[in-house]
Amino acid sequence: MLKNIKYLPLVLALSMMPIDAKTAPAVDHMSVATMMIFDGKFDKAREELDEVDTKAENFDAAKYFTLLGVMDVKEKKYQKSIGNFNQAVEATKVKVYKAPPKVKAHKAYLFSLLSDKKEAPKKVEVAPVFDAEKIRAEKLGKLHIHLSKSYYKLKDYANTIQELDAAGEMGRKQAGLYTLRAECYWKLKDHNGALEALSTGSQLFPDDKRLLKQKFYYLAELKLYQAAIDASKAYMAKGETSAKEYVTLAQMLISGGELQSAIKVLEEAKLEFPTTAKLSMLLGHAYLKRDMIHVTAHLFEEASYYDSNYTKEAAEIHRRAKDLSHALYLNSRLTDNKEKLKQKIAIFVDRGEFEKIIGLKDGLGRYGLLADDNLRYALAYAYYMVKDYEQAEEHFKKISDDALFSKATVIRKSIEKCKMNSLECI
Repeated sequence: MLKNIKYLPLVLALSMMPIDAKTAPAVDHMSVATMMIFDGKFDKAREELDEVDTKAENFDAAKYFTLLGVMDVKEKKYQKSIGNFNQAVEATKVKVYKAPPKVKAHKAYLFSLLSDKKEAPKKVEVAPVFDAEKIRAEKLGKLHIHLSKSYYKLKDYANTIQELDAAGEMGRKQAGLYTLRAECYWKLKDHNGALEALSTGSQLFPDDKRLLKQKFYYLAELKLYQAAIDASKAYMAKGETSAKEYVTLAQMLISGGELQSAIKVLEEAKLEFPTTAKLSMLLGHAYLKRDMIHVTAHLFEEASYYDSNYTKEAAEIHRRAKDLSHALYLNSRLTDNKEKLKQKIAIFVDRGEFEKIIGLKDGLGRYGLLADDNLRYALAYAYYMVKDYEQAEEHFKKISDDALFSKATVIRKSIEKCKMNSLECI
């Protein structure tokens, strides 16, 4: 410890000596800026780039403007990034790429002389041929990809496509670039261009499901149902299909009048996704179009077990199927008291249980439901049926809906006859 302390004054003296500017290493501002950008310190990165000598002989304009463009994108300055990336493109076109210096391998001669063992001849590795134009093409390709993304963010879809094409081989290396192309064509209303882009992408990337999925949606939107079905089958054959995709296909088939095909698709989907309520509901609606109301009621109730939002519809379809006791049971499961009360009155009307409707009068007033003329009419009619004519007339007079008021007028005339001659109401 003491031995080290005695050298301390010398160390301090050396540290205080002025550094010769000629021997000080030059700061690579662009490398520092790259690290700053990576860390998200954009203000610091710009400060470093401001220090770059753009007049120097070794100034790398391609890298400089690329860094500015990348930083602009990260800061969502897309229009500005386009200007910088275009300058990087022009600089890359004229940049001189030099081959890296060759590194000579050092041989262990001393070991060879002293060793009795004979070393096996080493395999000579041939260094790859330096190809400046190949490097240039790759750099330009990446810049055009950057440009395509900036144009897309600005919703300039025509230029997005143009930059993807200008990227050459780089613009054809990923399946996602074909879905991007297709989306741009679609937004430009060039539907054929969109479908061709997806077909080309599928040929190059046959295992990528996204291309087939996007093609299916486009064909469905164009109402090209048979082609959409073929695309969906090819997509589903690759496995890992979601319930949502089955729903979309079925809805498309139903809207196209392909009811039997839709039912088949949904029945298959239910086997794979038995707890997905949306599938049961959609299948129920398909069967309802065939007047199979009891099958529909069963499917709606099944859906309500997995999603309580469908309980009201399940109760309603049971009411329409005249299964009133079960409709009332399902109604009891509703958590929305207003909806529960409204539906319960409809069920009691169907069951002819008018005293029970009158018993719900306070609830109707409490939830403000008497503002609904249909419910007001149901209450008035209930009073009429139990021969409480005064209460019936009081509520009939408050109805403003023209159609219901006309029906109420007929009943009020009947009430007048009853009052004049009770035999009229037997």
